[in-house]
Amino acid sequence: MLFRRMILSLAALGFLASPVLAEPPVLTDKCESHPIMANFIEFGKAGKMPPNLGKFLRNPAAQNIEPYQAFDNVYYVGVCWVSAWLITSPNGHVLLDTLYGSYTDRLLQNIETLGLDPQDIKLVVVTHGHFDHAGGMAKLKEVLAPGTRYAMTAGGWAEAQAGSAAKRPFPWPMIETDMVLTDGQIVKGGDVAIQAYETPGHTMGTASYAYDVQDGETSYRAFTVGGLGLNAIRGPEQVEAYIASVKRIRALTEAQEKPVELHLTTHGFSTGLPESAAGLSTRKAGDPHPLVDQQGFRNQLDALQDRAEKRLVVEQNKTKQ
Repeated sequence: MLFRRMILSLAALGFLASPVLAEPPVLTDKCESHPIMANFIEFGKAGKMPPNLGKFLRNPAAQNIEPYQAFDNVYYVGVCWVSAWLITSPNGHVLLDTLYGSYTDRLLQNIETLGLDPQDIKLVVVTHGHFDHAGGMAKLKEVLAPGTRYAMTAGGWAEAQAGSAAKRPFPWPMIETDMVLTDGQIVKGGDVAIQAYETPGHTMGTASYAYDVQDGETSYRAFTVGGLGLNAIRGPEQVEAYIASVKRIRALTEAQEKPVELHLTTHGFSTGLPESAAGLSTRKAGDPHPLVDQQGFRNQLDALQDRAEKRLVVEQNKTKQ
């Protein structure tokens, strides 16, 4: 599948194992996974955002993608750079991540474009406290129904509130702590049940989420990894936590009961999501679902672990200097 081919091609080009790249591929107005992924990996290695990527993030035209129905009960309502997933039920919905700034307004518009009502969102769960995932919480609290709950881990809340107070990378508002999630906790919004996993590494407050998605008569166990990058590392202990989290998620794909079968990612370029999702419109009866790729998810996790193990050596060497 595309997901597996993209991981293999990145490895072949050296993006998964090479030292810092001098010039990552130039990004255009198109939402193309391969060049974005290469720039993102460079971001993690260098700890400094490549100019290409910074320009891309500030380009609204490049971020614009049409919302779509991914499964019977799941919709993509994010932008090119960062995902937002709406998991629906007849009695209310769960929103996974909030985007930020004007893109949160676009998220709300995307929901309406799909014929759904943002006022039916009962629960907003957030992966971690970085602005591009948590930065829209204040806007959502202004416009969503008063009873809507907002949930993160304790570490996620602390990260988001500290980032908002520091006004980095730009000023963004943040709400007071609402629901605090713990490892393994199952919470509901409407009829949607979503399970939180504490998966520190990308940040120490990162959470990942498991939930069921429906495709006709078939149900799949989906997973959203809360943090993929190594761009906010503060030492070897954090990289060790990242590796442990990746191994834990990998084990969930091999569980005997309800194994995780697909990854609905926080960043579409990491799985070739824009390209895979294009197959939804041409899918014929009996065709496999283009977003269900368990082996591709495992390959991604293996690549993340490999990259993190190389980064661990770098961080350990820093402590010896």
